[in-house]
Amino acid sequence: MTTEPSYALTRPAYIDQSHLVVTDLGLVSGFYQSMLGLKVIEKTTSGEVLGVGGHPLLTLTTAKDAAVAPRNAAGLFHTAFLMPDRTELARWLRHAAHNNVVLDGASDHLVSEAIYLSDPEGNGIEIYADRPHEQWKFHQDGMVEMATQRLDLQALYNSASEDRWDGMAEGTAIGHLHLQVGDIPQADAFYRDVLGLKLMARYPGASFFATGGYHHHLAANIWNSRGATARADNMTGLSDYRIRFNDKATLDAAVSKFDALEINSEKRDGGVFLRDPWGIGLTLSA
Repeated sequence: MTTEPSYALTRPAYIDQSHLVVTDLGLVSGFYQSMLGLKVIEKTTSGEVLGVGGHPLLTLTTAKDAAVAPRNAAGLFHTAFLMPDRTELARWLRHAAHNNVVLDGASDHLVSEAIYLSDPEGNGIEIYADRPHEQWKFHQDGMVEMATQRLDLQALYNSASEDRWDGMAEGTAIGHLHLQVGDIPQADAFYRDVLGLKLMARYPGASFFATGGYHHHLAANIWNSRGATARADNMTGLSDYRIRFNDKATLDAAVSKFDALEINSEKRDGGVFLRDPWGIGLTLSA
């Protein structure tokens, strides 16, 4: 069964993959496999690549000198795994409930329904499904209407079919990444003004960015990390991630700005690699 790719992935650019540094590879990888239903696609000397349907989503690596990042460090707030539809979200919830997965919360964001949890090393995870984008409400300035309301988990659970769950469905992707940063104006200056993402929403202490009218491909907040400086090289948590451009012109426009603004970037892994103001790596590719 081939499903249409999610709206998030058909925009000019989207989040393709993420890379976490962990201290206990077996424990963390086991969690993403058993609780989230990702499959091991590749094993490397220092880690594993996990994904869905042969498509890599999450790389986990470990290092002897990995230092546990403090909670207020810049880095990951959560990796958000986007289900192809609400049915799959309900099926995952049923699996989670039957396997005693501890949830951190659940919210109705108007544009989406989201369930929150953490991996064994405290990396935040969101599992969510978008509502059809024709139901989203936009303001005159192009920003999207989002809120944080209670999600009725019982009703979602009750809607799940009782068939056996055997992992994440084809088409599951990283819908967005939510980052902890040190300063919101600085985040806006980098993600909006340099990378060319559009500011889609603001919360107190947070900005939400996207391409092509998605609610957000990237978010940045200072809720735990106000004033955070650049990450140390060997810190656990989010090391880097990849943004893939469906539209090469958008990529070229971003890359041409790097030189003008004297932002260091290098060609790497079939794309252009650079670091954000907090030392989080990103690779832009088309």
